[in-house]
Amino acid sequence: MSDILIVDDERDIRELISDILEDEGFATRLASNSDETMAEINTEAPALIILDIWLKDSRMDGIDILKTVKRDNPDVPVVIISGHGNIEIAVAAIKQGAYDFIEKPFNIDQLLVVIRRAMETSRLRRENQNLKRRDVATSEMIGTSAPYRALLGQLDKVTKSNGRVMLTGPAGSGKEVAARYIHAHSARASSPFVTVNCAGVAPDRMEEVLFGRETPDRGVEPGLLEQAHGGVIYFDEVADMPLGTQSKILRVLVDQQFTRVGGTDKVRVDLRVISSTNRDLDQAIKADTFRQELYHRLNVVPIAVPSLEERREDIPLLAEHFIAEFNASQGLPQRALTEDAVALMQTMVWPGNVRQLKNLVERVLILGDGTGPIEARELPGEEENGSDEGRVVLSGALATLPLREAREAFEREYLLTQINRFGGNISRTANFVGMERSALHRKLKSLGVVTSAKAGVRVAHVDEEVEAAG
Repeated sequence: MSDILIVDDERDIRELISDILEDEGFATRLASNSDETMAEINTEAPALIILDIWLKDSRMDGIDILKTVKRDNPDVPVVIISGHGNIEIAVAAIKQGAYDFIEKPFNIDQLLVVIRRAMETSRLRRENQNLKRRDVATSEMIGTSAPYRALLGQLDKVTKSNGRVMLTGPAGSGKEVAARYIHAHSARASSPFVTVNCAGVAPDRMEEVLFGRETPDRGVEPGLLEQAHGGVIYFDEVADMPLGTQSKILRVLVDQQFTRVGGTDKVRVDLRVISSTNRDLDQAIKADTFRQELYHRLNVVPIAVPSLEERREDIPLLAEHFIAEFNASQGLPQRALTEDAVALMQTMVWPGNVRQLKNLVERVLILGDGTGPIEARELPGEEENGSDEGRVVLSGALATLPLREAREAFEREYLLTQINRFGGNISRTANFVGMERSALHRKLKSLGVVTSAKAGVRVAHVDEEVEAAG
């Protein structure tokens, strides 16, 4: 929206206003009747419309055009002009949503003042609406690990385009944060970011939620696609979108327009689409629960978001970030983390990924005593490991093994955990466990532990031949 549409049935007046506005730095488009006007608006909504009330040889007069514009493009300000103006027409135009009414012959300076005020008012209204649409969800990316840096590098590349992005990764890994990062660092950052929770909307309501609806009693109710116009629409867990809706979304991606439920007019939208899933869409396509054509439309740039297990090095930074966030938002104590707490968190199992870590931090801050550093004993699981401080409780399987085999099994699992905790860095692992690097290498070889590259980082695992022999 960067130009002004001038609608008047008199060519001389259209061109006179256009020349004046272009001298003032505005871009203009011209229309002489309702058909030309609606064609221009449907091609691209203008920043403002100057509209004559009386239009010869036109299907609709100015008031009818005004009603249609305010219904379908409520953010576009309309300035009414007429050589037959009277107070009744002015009142009718204002009631229908016109910004102002100017009689012909008009004063050029007055017209320019009204246009500038109308455009500024429209801009402020859009900014206010955008701020209201946005929730407090963050777009800040936290981490220093190799998988994190690889992810950030991919995200930075796609911010410079309008290409559709498909984010894959386990639940809770931060796919929406990644989507918001793309939006926040793109040319659409000042426009809306609208999330569609595909798993949270009842299938029979999905189309109304997305496309909006028109009813005689309630008029136009814009859907999420309309609300996201100019910005980003984010399909969260897109695999859960109803199959019937998928075909209609595919058509929107192709045509960039749709019809509201119960309506007949085409609504044109300018959208960037980002989607995410934690499921295998290839399997969903084979099971006929996801349309292959839609998959190819959405999966232009696939980006994998790593699990927390793949980026254990980032756990201390993430935990400190969440502590600061809860301190600012809820007034919870700003507590530090002891080394033992960090070590335990980096070796815990995180099936819920970053979301689980955030919930854990909130729980500890709420239930913890005082404002001192968070200790390992405050973390879940530590207190269940035994009532005697300093004791280690053996698992059932380990307790049944002879001492030599139990020691090897413990050492193998312990070293696997520590190496992965430090992102495959043998030097840091050796320093933490208190071994010389060469001695650690010999120990790993004897235990059948090897490292290999995965998702941009070294990951430790048991050699397949050792596993087979075992």
